[in-house]
Amino acid sequence: MLIDLRSDTVTQPTPAMRQAMASAEVGDDVYGDDPTVNALQHEAARLAGKEAALFLPSGTQANLVALLSHCQRGDEYLVGQQAHNYKYEAGGAAVLGGIQPQPIEADDDGTLPLDNVAAAIKPDDIHFARSRLLSLENTISGKVLPLAYLEQAWQFSRERRLALHIDGARIFNAAVALNVPLHKIVQYCDTFTLCLSKGLGAPVGSLLCGSAEFIQRAIRWRKMTGGGLRQAGILAAAGRYALENNVARLQEDHDNARWLEQQLRDLGLTIVEPGAQTNILYIRQSAEQAAQLGPWMRERGVLIGSGPLTRLVTHLDVSRQDLQQMVELWREFLQRHG
Repeated sequence: MLIDLRSDTVTQPTPAMRQAMASAEVGDDVYGDDPTVNALQHEAARLAGKEAALFLPSGTQANLVALLSHCQRGDEYLVGQQAHNYKYEAGGAAVLGGIQPQPIEADDDGTLPLDNVAAAIKPDDIHFARSRLLSLENTISGKVLPLAYLEQAWQFSRERRLALHIDGARIFNAAVALNVPLHKIVQYCDTFTLCLSKGLGAPVGSLLCGSAEFIQRAIRWRKMTGGGLRQAGILAAAGRYALENNVARLQEDHDNARWLEQQLRDLGLTIVEPGAQTNILYIRQSAEQAAQLGPWMRERGVLIGSGPLTRLVTHLDVSRQDLQQMVELWREFLQRHG
């Protein structure tokens, strides 16, 4: 069996999760009749301390629906230069919503400097797009946004009359790293997304959480963007199982990533600071070495996205024993090619 460290999106549903899916009670979710979807949405809203939640097929669609629900054509959102919903989602908000992104360079800790955000907000003038939304990402590249910063950003957004959205694809990783419940983090935002198919191990699905009024707008946009689902309880059951069983175990992934960081430091590899705060670790290496390492590892049953900046992601399908095997292979590679 391959050891796959490319992403935590590669996780497989466990037998128990598959059983929950197979036995799920279902109905037509477009009519609002699927009891398992409804239960998932209710549980997510409860955990978040928000009024409502919406189940969507993917994190990309959840972020898109959030932006479309916050902004009108000719509006803009302020967002990190490396943020997923700016850089890695095919420009959907601009192409489909006429929403202009205003990227901001993040600090090394992943936060957007609020003075730089303030400078980028457009005046109320016909020459400019209307600044409507501040979008943060937590975690971003495995980095956890500090609670104090989130509180400052929340207060800033109130003063500047901006909505605040968090792309929280891995927000439970942030909660586990900070040792706080989810609602302690998302009290500092109007809306957030949560991915079920990364570290939580579900095969598909994301949630968008916010006020009841906002989620009603989002339901329309979900339909318009093709995300209306029928007997979706089969999928939602996996999400419910993930929320009930796979949140606390994220700590194991974090511990494994920190262990891996130390092992690779001992091999003399260059770790990108701050190292493994959660389940993601970055390594710097030469382009020549990276080009050799990827195929060499693959031939020996290990998948990594090898490049000058190599990301390694721990998850529920990678054990400490698997990581030890990968470290030994990396040691052998360096002895042969170093």
